[in-house]
Amino acid sequence: MNLKRLWIMIIARNREFFRDRAAFGWNFLFPFLIVAGFGLIFGGEAHRTFKVGVFPHATNGMVVDALNIPEGFKRTEQVEFIGFEDRRTGLNRLAHHKIDFLLEAGPPPHRYWVNDTAPKGYIIERLFAASLCPPPAAHLATRGTIHGTPIRYLDWLFPGILGMNMMFSALWGVGYAVVRYRKNGVLRRLKATPLTAFEYLSAQMVSRIFLLMFTLVVVWTGCDLLFDFQVQGRYFDLLIVFFVGSLSLAALGLILAARGTSEEFTTGVLNFISWPMMFLSEVWFSLEGAPAWVRASANIFPLKHLLDAARAVMNDGATLVDVSPQLGLLAAMTLLFLIVSAALFSWTK
Repeated sequence: MNLKRLWIMIIARNREFFRDRAAFGWNFLFPFLIVAGFGLIFGGEAHRTFKVGVFPHATNGMVVDALNIPEGFKRTEQVEFIGFEDRRTGLNRLAHHKIDFLLEAGPPPHRYWVNDTAPKGYIIERLFAASLCPPPAAHLATRGTIHGTPIRYLDWLFPGILGMNMMFSALWGVGYAVVRYRKNGVLRRLKATPLTAFEYLSAQMVSRIFLLMFTLVVVWTGCDLLFDFQVQGRYFDLLIVFFVGSLSLAALGLILAARGTSEEFTTGVLNFISWPMMFLSEVWFSLEGAPAWVRASANIFPLKHLLDAARAVMNDGATLVDVSPQLGLLAAMTLLFLIVSAALFSWTK
């Protein structure tokens, strides 16, 4: 392998990326907008889990203490009360899952409505029924508490957003770009030079990894200044986890770049791979409680192991030794992807 040719290709690919201001800016703006949006929605103390509609009541300036509803239910945490002028409006919101429970204000007996198709409706109905009963005798139950550093939803979500951004950047920045070069005849011209396929693929991978890590550092720094993320582990360990993960994602992109001249077909393949990977890798939500086959199938994706390791370091204070199983799987996937991409690569086909 000629290091000079490799370095020239790396520089050329980086310059192409930085000169494309739209793509360059979007790689930073996209994850920041998502994190900022979720921070505004889920980061505040005013967020509640259940939404309870109350009528008749003015929709503006609702004072919870003034509601003519059971006192115990009024003091229930994780409940947000929303006023409606009449029952018809409240039932419409309930039917469209915009609220979880509808209650008519007034003296007993209390009237309420739930949507049978809404999972939250059953829970909030049980909470309402419990608020009407006297508290249980002290000898029937004991209460225990745990103490620890609270983990905000935003702290759990942030590694997922970073990983998702890295996934899209790796797959599209490597796979789609090389297919476009092949279709436009760029690879045919490169084939006539002393550049080897191994050097070209290596340059594409190294360039993309540099861009992924550069974007990671910039986005992390900017978001951390605004939201003050809690990192229980070491930043160095977190950087290593994302670096190994970027190797695996970039290597997967090389498989997609190995063959093909149709940009439309490549787009379909990229979507077919990236969207299931995003949803099954717990970017947005946990798979706890999902069927066993769903959790098992998620393990075929490198993004799943990347996020498991990153969240373990960030949220639980894990070390590199603790996440070595995930790092080992990512390294094995990287090697497998590189072997397959090298075997399939063609300059023209």
